[in-house]
Amino acid sequence: MSGLKLFNTKSGVTEVPPRLADVEADVQSLIEAHMETMLGVRFLASEYVIDCVDGGRIDSLGIDENGAPVVVEYKRGTDAGVINQGLYYMAWLTAHRSAFEGLVRDRLGVPAAAQVLWSAPRLICVAGDFTRYDAHAVHEHHRSIDLVRYRYFGNEHIGLETVASAAGRASAGRRVRRRAAVPEAPRAQTGAMAELAAAADEVLLGLGDGVTRVQRKQYAAYQRLRNFACLIRPQQTKVLVYLKADPKVVDLVPGYTRDVTGLGHHGTGDLEVQLRTERDLERAQDLFRLSYAAA
Repeated sequence: MSGLKLFNTKSGVTEVPPRLADVEADVQSLIEAHMETMLGVRFLASEYVIDCVDGGRIDSLGIDENGAPVVVEYKRGTDAGVINQGLYYMAWLTAHRSAFEGLVRDRLGVPAAAQVLWSAPRLICVAGDFTRYDAHAVHEHHRSIDLVRYRYFGNEHIGLETVASAAGRASAGRRVRRRAAVPEAPRAQTGAMAELAAAADEVLLGLGDGVTRVQRKQYAAYQRLRNFACLIRPQQTKVLVYLKADPKVVDLVPGYTRDVTGLGHHGTGDLEVQLRTERDLERAQDLFRLSYAAA
């Protein structure tokens, strides 16, 4: 059971009691309607029928900010089978890549379908609660799995809390050799900027429990449930990090921070941080934490 308590301070202090959904479909329909805002995942399909001997329906299919396929399964309360059910659907999905890519192409276009990241498919389980065995199991399956607990508070609020999170097999392997996972600079640009990028990687991974890294060709994305930072391949004189922190609440410093809202760039995030020295990395850590808290 979640230890989170919510209080209304409008007239004194009154606790807002948490509750579960009346039916599972209430949670599913709400999240599907606002999946990108709530989970950082673009919604593709609901109740997707899989074509196999045993059959079945995937509650929700989506694709995350980095192009990874996402299976979302919902349970009103606690259900010991939710992880295994989701893994069954993930196995079907990875064995039928063309079906998923066709769905992405129909919904989002050809460029998105060509960029699907099959090295890091994800399972997100949204439920009223999970057991300690569930939290342990996510680290044993060598898959990217997020357990997300929901609670309604009154009639106008819903809370989502990540109970446990594990990187997939590829990402887990990278975490043993963290420096090798940073997007590599061309040989002529190795040295100080490569070392600075490696140091930034260490800082981002160390911000809290459950941080996972997803590697793409041009950047490394750092996630909780959603991306909170993207580290771009080092340039000759600087390392770029894009954050989910709101540029409007940050004192922008020319040559150090920049609002890139609406500007195209690799990775995700509207706040660009330019790192040139170890000192820049030190003063960027408050911005990293701000973005981590917002993810």
